[in-house]
Amino acid sequence: MSKFLVIVESPAKAKTIKKYLGKNYSVEASMGHIRDLPKSKIGVEIHKNFEPQYITIRGKGDLLAKLKKEAKKADKIFLATDPDREGEAISWHLAYLLKIGEYEKCRITFNEITQNAVKKAIENPTEIDMNLVDAQQARRILDRIVGYKISPMLWKKVKKGLSAGRVQSVATRLICDREEEIEKFVQEEYWSITAALEGKEKRTFLAKFYGDGSGKVDLLTQDQTEEIRDKIQKHLFTVQKVKRSEKRKSPQPPFITSTLQQEAYKKLGFSTKKTMSVAQQLYEGVDVKGHGSLGLVTYIRTDSTRISDEALEMVRGYIKEQYGEKYLSSEVRTFKNKSASQDAHESIRPSYLNMDPNGLKESLTKDQYKLYKLIWSRFVACQMSQALYDTVSVDLKAGEYLFKASGSTIKFQGFLAVYTEEQETSEDEDSQNNNLDIPDLKEGDQLNCKKLDSKQHFTQPPARYTEASLVKALEEKGIGRPSTYAPTISTVLARGYVEKIQKMLHPTELGKIVDNIMKKHFKDIVNIDFTVQMEKDLDGVEDGDKKWVEILKEFYDGFQQVLDKAEVNIEEVQVKDQEAGIHCDKCGRMMVYKLGRKGKRFIACPGFPDCRNAMPIMEPANALCPKCEGKLYFNDSKKGRKFLGCENYPSCDFVSWDKPAHKDCPQCGKTMLSKQRGVLVLEYCGNEACTFGKEEIKKQEKKELSLQKEESAKIESPKKQKGTQKAKGKNSKNPGKAKK
Repeated sequence: MSKFLVIVESPAKAKTIKKYLGKNYSVEASMGHIRDLPKSKIGVEIHKNFEPQYITIRGKGDLLAKLKKEAKKADKIFLATDPDREGEAISWHLAYLLKIGEYEKCRITFNEITQNAVKKAIENPTEIDMNLVDAQQARRILDRIVGYKISPMLWKKVKKGLSAGRVQSVATRLICDREEEIEKFVQEEYWSITAALEGKEKRTFLAKFYGDGSGKVDLLTQDQTEEIRDKIQKHLFTVQKVKRSEKRKSPQPPFITSTLQQEAYKKLGFSTKKTMSVAQQLYEGVDVKGHGSLGLVTYIRTDSTRISDEALEMVRGYIKEQYGEKYLSSEVRTFKNKSASQDAHESIRPSYLNMDPNGLKESLTKDQYKLYKLIWSRFVACQMSQALYDTVSVDLKAGEYLFKASGSTIKFQGFLAVYTEEQETSEDEDSQNNNLDIPDLKEGDQLNCKKLDSKQHFTQPPARYTEASLVKALEEKGIGRPSTYAPTISTVLARGYVEKIQKMLHPTELGKIVDNIMKKHFKDIVNIDFTVQMEKDLDGVEDGDKKWVEILKEFYDGFQQVLDKAEVNIEEVQVKDQEAGIHCDKCGRMMVYKLGRKGKRFIACPGFPDCRNAMPIMEPANALCPKCEGKLYFNDSKKGRKFLGCENYPSCDFVSWDKPAHKDCPQCGKTMLSKQRGVLVLEYCGNEACTFGKEEIKKQEKKELSLQKEESAKIESPKKQKGTQKAKGKNSKNPGKAKK
């Protein structure tokens, strides 16, 4: 019987922790929250000091019964949920349900899931931090009040199924405001002149028109530009000034949540939701060949760039050993946090630095490998020496006019040997005036102009937000916290307030309508300044400086008055559904796009409830069904996972989680499918009657099963060996006893 019970949130985390603890420990997963506010009503007694009415989440009854059963068997319970406000709240709910004493030291936290960190936490349990719980509870209740009080008005005045959240409404507002800037933007014309020059070395480089002896000259019209260009063509180009220098570039800090989301978007094309999902897998634990389940990165929800002394010593030793002394920064590099940072956790870094990405490639999925490599490289680079560049800038004269050219060449890679930063793209022509290698020039040198180009340009409106730039804006303005960025973006997309077109976030007509209502009637609540101040107040609760009930009282006094006015003043708005271009095959009406509860779009007949015809929006898979030769489409399951289905459903029941390989089977000619197993991609025939490629899949599955058994045996074997050695040691001290 287990003497100790450890409760975490997920099975993956439970599996990783279990391998570090002995047979006296049982590790169970709560699968996130067990208790929450009810969905059917507001669930808050506003006039009784905002007392929440928590209930067991539907479907979690059996799990709770199991946890209670395990808790009764255990002498001691450890609550090891995530080390943040929400994790603390989950532990508090568990402590209540399992009847753990209010002042009992049952809470353990760790920034990384490693053997040392887990065992150290077990040895030093603490009481549940009620300041953290209260901060989370205040946020939850505040958002519940805003959502459940404003949303019904939107249902009544606009359409059913809408929602208004404190943070999501501000995010929508940012996107709508940017769209308004773009719509109001007036383009202005400007011109540029570029000279392709050649010196004695016969190497061509580019120089950009700057102005004349009196300073910079803006080229605003074609006539002005052509007049200056004609004058320039009459003269040789003479080098007036050459300036050479050395430029140093320092590495960026290790990742925090927001910068990881931004860089994963720019470098890997990951959405914020995908980034956090894959990062969570790396944190909780993945099966590593020869090691079992390992948590490969530290906690992923953080706004601090702090690095522990132990990690600093580890990474600096690694750089010196692997790359040499000259690649190690001369001093320990530390990074300043932003003023709003809580500094509760370290930055995001690898848990085991010696496990480099290439060595783990076979054990990780494609996405896990890409993200782990990004985190690992950024962390190692942060303690490496600066990159050095030789730079040169040249001033040139052609008659009365001045041109400038600049260039740089890398002299020493430094941290760039490990991590290359993603550069922002720019359409600004000035950004392209950087020559990689300018020839050796001296003052007075005369150059031939091989080509003189004039080009028309127009000023560009501000760019629409991408997921990465929106996260950056939310962070800079102090809106939300690391754990809220991805859910906020997912929510505004799911509600249909925003749509993603070629990676850019565009407000929909519905989004604009809702945003206008919020700005007009709830301007003091769904407001950037209010949201920022509320985050500061919640931080004050976490620090123990403020009481959560007082914050809610102060908020609600003004909020109720605003609600009463809005109820009277909000006008009804009719939002028309977008036509899908397909006629209903039952009644002939034009089908329209609809939005489901979880944001999933589908096509339905506008004649509802008289006509209930509806169908999913299917994405063509560009392949034929291996069963009936019908067209295959990608569909979404209830949990949002894509699967292959046939257009002839239900008469054809072919379905598959795998993707089409876009080739025909060499044996039977039917469509081939591809299955991913880690980094391996296995192709096989989709025809049930054909065996092509299926034997290889069976072999791979057997191999994986065998490896899992080997890893399980390795975890147990050190304990057995230790026991055997103890027995041998006892017998060696008393040979006579051994003989008996």
